[in-house]
Amino acid sequence: MRSQTTPPPNDATTGRTQDVPARTGPLAGIRVLDLTAVVLGPVATQVLADYGAEVIKVEPPDGDLMRANGVSRTPGMSSTFMNINRNKSSVCIDLKTESGKAALRQLIADSDVLVHNIRVKAIERLGFGYEAVAQMNPGIIYCAATGFGEGGTFAGQPAFDDIIQGACGLAHLVGHETGVPDYPPTLLADKIAGLATANAILGALVHKARTGEGQYVEVPMFETMVAFTMTEHLGGHGFHPAIGDAGYARLLKGGRKPSPTRDGYIAVLPYTEQHWKSFFHRFGRGEFIDQFNISSRVERNKNIQAIYAELRKITAQYTTQEMMDVCREMDIPVAEMYSIHTIQSHPHVQSTGLFQTMTHPTEGDIVTTRPTALFSKTPTSIYKPAPRLGEDTERILQSEDRPQR
Repeated sequence: MRSQTTPPPNDATTGRTQDVPARTGPLAGIRVLDLTAVVLGPVATQVLADYGAEVIKVEPPDGDLMRANGVSRTPGMSSTFMNINRNKSSVCIDLKTESGKAALRQLIADSDVLVHNIRVKAIERLGFGYEAVAQMNPGIIYCAATGFGEGGTFAGQPAFDDIIQGACGLAHLVGHETGVPDYPPTLLADKIAGLATANAILGALVHKARTGEGQYVEVPMFETMVAFTMTEHLGGHGFHPAIGDAGYARLLKGGRKPSPTRDGYIAVLPYTEQHWKSFFHRFGRGEFIDQFNISSRVERNKNIQAIYAELRKITAQYTTQEMMDVCREMDIPVAEMYSIHTIQSHPHVQSTGLFQTMTHPTEGDIVTTRPTALFSKTPTSIYKPAPRLGEDTERILQSEDRPQR
């Protein structure tokens, strides 16, 4: 594990040196060599960085392409890039050159983890496949975030969020009511696979802590998203032979929708038998309890679309605040609808300090979310904002503070 003490980086605007805050998270002392780009890989390595690992982001001369995607004040520092690359250092290396490869070999020797989302054959051609890297550093944890698993027929095929959402069945689910597949307006596959990649690396780190052994880890995006999507939707296909159609009834055929109110929408979910009985009694529709056989969970689930239809008729007669008050009085799960434009004003978000404003050396004041996992013994924090391209190259490659392996 890498020493806690590192030479101070240069101040981005004055050239002066500044102190490097001590890393206090549970991964403090772990060095991660990050050869990822776009969203999936950076999400994974930001988790590790937030947990205290020293994450060295290795970028080509033109940088991670996500630097240009999103809203920017200056070229190369988009809002999206800054939101998934905080707490990292940036080293600019051209792996097409021998000097660049030598620099990477130097970093590999000093690292605990290497993670990439480069196509396997492409990184092997560069000389940095698992077998080659393991010879340089036998104890390294080498994680490949792939599109389609290397053991399958689609191995090596290009994969981005849209491609995986379509292939794994998610886009079909989103459009199941209209019959027209559609993508949810968020990079769901990238982010879910990124979290799965972080989890896999953490598992390998536990094994290494117990045994001293490094290993090869692969996290395939497609298989991860098929498993994620089908968790509740195997339905009758969860038995062999199948005893019914795939799909979870409560989520399909109009069962699950935001509920309208007189002035907007709410999310409301009577879930237990007592919830439903209280709800229908409160609004004078007690006859539904017997009509929909509310007391039987199995029968209730069979009638769930009709039950939700009646619920929405009721909520539409009241204001959002009236429904919020009544449901909270009965301890029925309920929430007011917020948008991406208003979520920062959510009272719980504000009370927990989820969004934080910090000053970036070149971008001025920026807004980001703090690490959401809370550790009582090893608290996490934001040590530094996302790096400018290559800002740490000289400091890291010339550092004499390297562990002896």
